[in-house]
Amino acid sequence: MNKIDWLERKNHGISGTDAAAILGQNPYMTNEKVWEYKVGISTPPEISEKPYVKYGNMAEKHLIELFKLDFLEFRVIHKNYDLRVNYDYDFLIGSIDGELTEKSTGKKGILEIKTTNILQSMHSEKWNNQIPQNYYIQILHYLLVTGFEFAILKAQLKYTNDKTIQLKTIHKRFDIEEVRADIEYLKEKEIYFWNENVLKRKKPALILPEI
Repeated sequence: MNKIDWLERKNHGISGTDAAAILGQNPYMTNEKVWEYKVGISTPPEISEKPYVKYGNMAEKHLIELFKLDFLEFRVIHKNYDLRVNYDYDFLIGSIDGELTEKSTGKKGILEIKTTNILQSMHSEKWNNQIPQNYYIQILHYLLVTGFEFAILKAQLKYTNDKTIQLKTIHKRFDIEEVRADIEYLKEKEIYFWNENVLKRKKPALILPEI
């Protein structure tokens, strides 16, 4: 899939970032705004030239290569614009950063890469022995879409000041059996949003994320 086809298909389904917004857990987008995009009232903004987006896109391939070096127990496949579609619900879609195969078991998994610039203590708190809710929901969504058995998040946190740059890398694994209840809850909410709000063009009640 090329970029144009990828963008077109992405606008006709629920993606990982959309999933968090539907639950009111995306700090950058509301469920109302997702609905507007899906029914064609407004168009998603073009953000590919934003510095943080360009950095993340350019860093991704290098972070995947580092993951390969650090975790030899996995086979890793990466493809540009690797869009997956749920077998039963073709409106549930997700672009994965990598497909993992656990060599010892043959289990299939997802590799998700994140880069973030820690600018405030409040932002840092969201990574204190946990991951931000919007990223967690994104992981759940990809497991729902693919039916894979686990996911691994590799996150690079960048702390900057006038004189230094410090990098902290986090790896966190999610096995589907441990999060299945959350996946079922998300599945119910996404199906309802698509069938009752998008297809019927009924605007959902606004859900604001926690600050």
